[in-house]
Amino acid sequence: MISQLSWKIGGQQGEGVESTDRIFSTALNRLGYYLYGYRHFSSRIKGGHTNNKIRISTKPIRAISDDLDILVAFDQESIDLNSAELRKGGVIVADAKFNPTIPDGIDARLFAVPITKMAEELGTSLMKNMVASGASWALLGLPLEVFNKAVEEEFGRKGPAIVEKNIEAVKRGAEFVLEQAGGPLDEFKLGEADGEQKLFMIGNEAIGLGSIAAGCRLMSAYPITPASEIMEYLIKKLPKFGGTVVQTEDEIAAVTMAIGANYAGVRTMTASAGPGLSLMMEAIGLAGMTETPLVIVNTQRGGPSTGLPTKQEQSDLNAMVYGTHGEIPKVVIAPASIEDCFYDMIEAFNVSEQYQVPVIVMTDLQLSLGKQSCDPFDYSKVQISRGKLVTDAPALEGPELFKRYELTEDGISPRILPGEKGGLHHVTGVEHDEVGRPSENAMNRQRMMDKRLNKLNDLSIRDAIRVDAPNETPDLLIIGMGSTGGTIDAARTMLGQDGVTSNHITIRQIHPFPTAALTPYLEKAKKVVVIENNATAQLAGQIKMYAGYADKIESLLKYDGNPFLPLEVYKASKELS
Repeated sequence: MISQLSWKIGGQQGEGVESTDRIFSTALNRLGYYLYGYRHFSSRIKGGHTNNKIRISTKPIRAISDDLDILVAFDQESIDLNSAELRKGGVIVADAKFNPTIPDGIDARLFAVPITKMAEELGTSLMKNMVASGASWALLGLPLEVFNKAVEEEFGRKGPAIVEKNIEAVKRGAEFVLEQAGGPLDEFKLGEADGEQKLFMIGNEAIGLGSIAAGCRLMSAYPITPASEIMEYLIKKLPKFGGTVVQTEDEIAAVTMAIGANYAGVRTMTASAGPGLSLMMEAIGLAGMTETPLVIVNTQRGGPSTGLPTKQEQSDLNAMVYGTHGEIPKVVIAPASIEDCFYDMIEAFNVSEQYQVPVIVMTDLQLSLGKQSCDPFDYSKVQISRGKLVTDAPALEGPELFKRYELTEDGISPRILPGEKGGLHHVTGVEHDEVGRPSENAMNRQRMMDKRLNKLNDLSIRDAIRVDAPNETPDLLIIGMGSTGGTIDAARTMLGQDGVTSNHITIRQIHPFPTAALTPYLEKAKKVVVIENNATAQLAGQIKMYAGYADKIESLLKYDGNPFLPLEVYKASKELS
């Protein structure tokens, strides 16, 4: 038996690749396996090669695998593009319709299954994805009734007749390939899963659920890849909690609506990707100047301009930290797992209200759209803090106004919602005094700037940096952010087998930068490698600027639209150690 296996399905976009992956992985999740998925898809509605890869394991995993065990191909292009990943003795399950062939130099076993023909015999070629699923599932020797249950859930709303036809398609695919193979393949027999209940979701869904748990009741947003799933999730879920989603005409309207709603006291968020974030910059400055809480999720993708809308990148860091004109306090945090996506949304809303600042939650396409197993969330950890929200202001006398921007010792002023008795004050985007009246007085300007900028001096989010079982004097310190964490851990396992000691730090608070927490680890390491999906080493630049040790730091960069693989990180790190 084996402890893990990698499976991939490829075809043309709109051909059923996504639904096949969804049903296949759902059935595996029900058996209790740990899963980690990655989608390669084109920025179009239909057509263009697409593939979904799933790593299946009996133990927790947080990275895609370097190689591939089983490839399900709906066309020859899928074989040509993906067969190089197959390990020696791997398997290709392909539609016999296109007379599949294995490229030269690939040591793999081919099962040509009449996938389309079987589907058409059942009434429609659309069911070919179920034939293919049944064939690959059968090779693993897994119980067919579990898969059929997933089929029932996928197609149940279409009626029993459709469910029965799809189950028959699964059966025919399974029977055909088992006859060809002489039964399930022993070399692909997975060890038993632990059977424990696991969530199986993408990061965007965890972000949506986390925002609901945090008390968010309004999302204003404009659809954009790869952030749209947050909006789609909340459209279904928020009304059940008395909330709503408003699709605005553009990202400028989305962020200004969010600012207005937060000012009125409703926890509100918006979400976008790089191009949308660019449009939001002026309004983010307004939130900073008026000290209005604001939560923005930025799901990074390939840029600049339209760039690579459906590909992995981490190149918006500098834009998030420095993008607004002028100087305002803001917070940028970077979840690194599905669990982080959930809990960090609660942290983001709390920090935004406690410090009255914009908070940007920075994810990347792999984390946002990669479907992964995770433990059920612990709702007892959810704590709501609304900061200095005043509900009992004393009555005002005469022309007196509420000191909404009062100069306080900690730099955080009392906040009151519009309509509250005793809370009358001005709100403006120009510089202002303690009650909000416009003021160009030089002394007032300096005091207000200091007040705003200094209030984040003591900010440190939960796990500002995450360190895994540190070595005292490691040969190598590997630093990453976002979705790279699991890949780094897999690479470190290989480095350890070679006798290279290493530490791994995931930086989760990007701004203000956690200098004090990071410095001791930089000091102890002989060499530091910073891993990021961009071309200009933006995270490494932050480390050098705020913590120093530039002479120790090397960058491992990847910006071709694909996530890092463990073997890439291992090889590069070994050369540098």
